[in-house]
Amino acid sequence: MQQTKQKMMLQGFKDAFPVMLGFIPFGFVLGAQAAAQHMKVWQVPFMTGVNFAGGSEFAAVGLWASPPPLLLIAMATLLINCRHILMSAALTPYLKGISLPKSLLVLFFMCDECWALALNHIKQNALRQLNLRYYFCMALSLYSTWIISTAVGAWLGPVLGDIKQYGFDMAFVAVFLVLLKGMWAGFRAAIAWLVSLLVAALSYKFIDGAWYVLLGTISGLMVAWWLEKHK
Repeated sequence: MQQTKQKMMLQGFKDAFPVMLGFIPFGFVLGAQAAAQHMKVWQVPFMTGVNFAGGSEFAAVGLWASPPPLLLIAMATLLINCRHILMSAALTPYLKGISLPKSLLVLFFMCDECWALALNHIKQNALRQLNLRYYFCMALSLYSTWIISTAVGAWLGPVLGDIKQYGFDMAFVAVFLVLLKGMWAGFRAAIAWLVSLLVAALSYKFIDGAWYVLLGTISGLMVAWWLEKHK
């Protein structure tokens, strides 16, 4: 039994490790951008620790000013993070038998990558249940890596300058594309992804603000529902 517990924790870290490598340069980029916006070094790990969601953190940094428009930042963060509602709905059926406090903790650590890794692990699990030792070891590995890398980026930002010129900002995208490959279930299932991508891209180009996240999410959900109904 003890070996099984340790095996689950080790597997969580092993699955998280490649994503951790992608988090580091992307965290440097966020931290450096925050420093350029005159955020204090301590504010960056505080923000990334409280709101573990990279997209909304970049939006918050982009809107940061002196004094910061807190209401605008909160609204943008809420809009961008609305996808977590659907992600939570997809993960919740696999939390049966888990207490409410632990379930809430699972959802707190549920960034995009944690969600994708968790679902991949559940697919490979005969019990079709989320293993908490696997999940928390994986999630805490990513969480700590993200906080530390953003803090280092904020600390070294003035020295590094614009590190996006080195292509570090593509690391996050590349990692998530690899995770999506592991969730591939055929072309029919991918239609919802493609529609969501197209709607989000068009919305990003023609509509100001972060509406592309909400519109892309809703369109993908509607297509997935329609495909399931007409299976």
